Amino acid sequence: MRLIGWTMAIAVAAAAMPAQAQLVSARNPETLVGALQAAGYTAKLEKDGTGDPMIRSAVNGHPFRIVFYGCKANKNCATVTFAAGFDKKSATGLASINAWNRKNRFGRAYLDDEGDPILGMDVDLDDGGMSSALFTDNLEFWTAVTGAFQKHIEWDKE
Repeated sequence: MRLIGWTMAIAVAAAAMPAQAQLVSARNPETLVGALQAAGYTAKLEKDGTGDPMIRSAVNGHPFRIVFYGCKANKNCATVTFAAGFDKKSATGLASINAWNRKNRFGRAYLDDEGDPILGMDVDLDDGGMSSALFTDNLEFWTAVTGAFQKHIEWDKE
């Protein structure tokens, strides 16, 4: 009788553990698509110019991409970067970008070749990935950072 009780307890504990399939991993881009969609975001899996996976989505009404890095033969990627570009009619000054980077831990900014501001945030999914909950937490940081950066560059008068 005790053996049955222990067997049932082990089965219940195993069912409560997160399954490996629930992990979000750059090795499996579809897991990122699923996590984005589960969090209420659009997500379209595509390929970038070199054939690596890339996801298109949007936050705060603004499009962004998830770019995959550390890929081997366009598969088995290790990390991703969330990236958003902002087309501005007036140039954003380097001093403004530097001020952003000094004051903000998440979301690094730089100017592209045309002087437009770009915001990026790295997410390390190497060594097995992360839980959907932790990925969603990173996505929430990205949402907050993107909104704050949009306000920052809107007020840039350089």
